[in-house]
Amino acid sequence: MYGIVDCDNCYVSCERVFRPDLKDKPVVVLSNNDGCVVARSNEAKRMGIKAGMPYYQLEEQFPNHKIAVFSSNYELYGELTARVVEIIRKEVPAYFRYSIDECFIYLEGMEHLDLKTWGEQLHQRVKQYVGMPVSIGLAPTKTLAKMASHFAKKYLGYRHCCMIDCEEKRIKALKLYPIGEVWGIGRRYAARLETLGVRTAYDFARHNESWVRSTFNNIVILRTWRELNGIDCVPNEEMAKKKSICTSRSFNGMVDDLEDLRTHVSNYAARCAEKLRKQGTVATIVGVFLNTNPFREDLAQYWNFQETRLITPSNATITIVKAASDVLQEIYRPGYRYKKAGVIVMGIGPNSPIQQDLFDINAEQFEKMRRLDAVIDRINRMQGTETIVLGSQQYIRRESPAEQGKPRPKIKADVFANAIKHDFRSKNPTTRWSDIMVLK
Repeated sequence: MYGIVDCDNCYVSCERVFRPDLKDKPVVVLSNNDGCVVARSNEAKRMGIKAGMPYYQLEEQFPNHKIAVFSSNYELYGELTARVVEIIRKEVPAYFRYSIDECFIYLEGMEHLDLKTWGEQLHQRVKQYVGMPVSIGLAPTKTLAKMASHFAKKYLGYRHCCMIDCEEKRIKALKLYPIGEVWGIGRRYAARLETLGVRTAYDFARHNESWVRSTFNNIVILRTWRELNGIDCVPNEEMAKKKSICTSRSFNGMVDDLEDLRTHVSNYAARCAEKLRKQGTVATIVGVFLNTNPFREDLAQYWNFQETRLITPSNATITIVKAASDVLQEIYRPGYRYKKAGVIVMGIGPNSPIQQDLFDINAEQFEKMRRLDAVIDRINRMQGTETIVLGSQQYIRRESPAEQGKPRPKIKADVFANAIKHDFRSKNPTTRWSDIMVLK
């Protein structure tokens, strides 16, 4: 038996942990640069606020409503969801974190328990200890567990835990579940299935395997079909680790200077390296893309992507940042005003063992970099994100001729070199001493 624990309206729930006054009130969380709505409370959904709605339209369409608005605060979200995962870890034989708000659990050896009651109690424990509501789905396959968590979230009668443990429940769930929402069925395949008369998960599951093979010739679709029919076949290792990692952002304004772009790209590359280390992997390819604003037809347009291969697979921040900077140097063209850049690391594999190249850095240097990253990660985890960064990650304001030779104020390196607009970002009382709560 498998399960999945899904944080309800994750970003909104995180914001409410330290703001109990927002209970039962409409709350939205905005994307990077405060662009559009990416998370909504149930109250906001009932008002008609849609995912992806631009922020400026909120006041236009809902002028008489008091809506709590927050900028994305991934440091807070990561900290609180990590606490949820820690509770889960103590309750199950095995687990792995699938995303920031989802965690798969394995219930082997727990068959003697009333798992439905156990799931309800797990929800209560997380709610009491962290303040986050979660929904739990239990089923014989991971795909059915994802489906069960959807019902647990949607229908209050399940008491935050839905269990599909018999054929009758499986058939009923499949008939109620739209094909476009099935885990493993992307938008393109959902549209194709609907043209073939497949509207629900049940319509898909009742076809035979030979039809699925001949129609799609896709192993992921075939696995999804089998999982819907109660056959456990999604490999755990394929879900646990990402095959590629991308960090990208639209700039708050336009950027045309190479050194400014290098600062942004260095931050993105450092984030990719950190993510590699978190999942215990290394990358062999580092790519960078750069583009102008396609909506500004009055400006010259340019887009480019290029990649480089590392001699030795790595997750070291210095290595990844240097590779990304070198690629940026190759694709940068003066005379354009850039709106977005990003770093992609690919060719991801386990961090042990690593086959080193004869002409690359020696083993001693490799070990020094590994220890350095471990220390920096630990300090940033304890003191707050970006406490320690590379010099290339810091935003450096250029001196005017009148300022040269005079002492300059110290400029704090902000996340992504001040690239992200976050006018409504909440504090981080659990990770930053400067934001610690004061009780009066």
